[in-house]
Amino acid sequence: MKAITTAILSALLALSAPAAAQRGDKTPRRVYCWEEGGRKICGDALPAAAVDAPRTEFNAATGLPRAEVGRALSVEERAAAAQAARAAAESADAEAAARRRDLAMVESYATEADLERAYGERITLIEESVKTSRMGVSNLRASLLTLLRQAADLELRQEPVRKPLADSILGQHADLLRQQAILEQQLDERRHLGQDLRDALDRYRALKRPGRTD
Repeated sequence: MKAITTAILSALLALSAPAAAQRGDKTPRRVYCWEEGGRKICGDALPAAAVDAPRTEFNAATGLPRAEVGRALSVEERAAAAQAARAAAESADAEAAARRRDLAMVESYATEADLERAYGERITLIEESVKTSRMGVSNLRASLLTLLRQAADLELRQEPVRKPLADSILGQHADLLRQQAILEQQLDERRHLGQDLRDALDRYRALKRPGRTD
């Protein structure tokens, strides 16, 4: 089978080359080979049914392969490829942005002590914010407990809990949840600042290392 395919390809190449020469074409003619129904088909024109099939393209003048063309991607494969390309682009952008931040850090702080001092100021600010948020949580909780006691006393006396009181309870509870979420974010930032400082110092030292040219 391989010998027959080679013979057919050779014949096509032999027929195509003189035709191209007679027309005076400067662009080399191509011969295409692709699979169809389990058989290898070759021709100097690519039918519409084979446009999406994987194929090999040959230079008709030399008989040498010019290109290997893979099969057309499905809709799902194109979507996956586009998503992968976007992810790669976003990763490259993030890496470039991190590089710019590191260079700006080196230019902004003359010494490691300056960098540590800047992080120390950030740590102080976040710790003050944590204190304020904790106080807010404590006050909101106390206020909510007062409202809940009022509602409980009314129920014990078999009196209705009026809408203004019920609305105040719901509002205080929502405010408490929001303040607790803010406090948790602040605590998480404080926990990470120490590691952030150590990482920044490592990058700072690497960029300041003698002999670096980048």
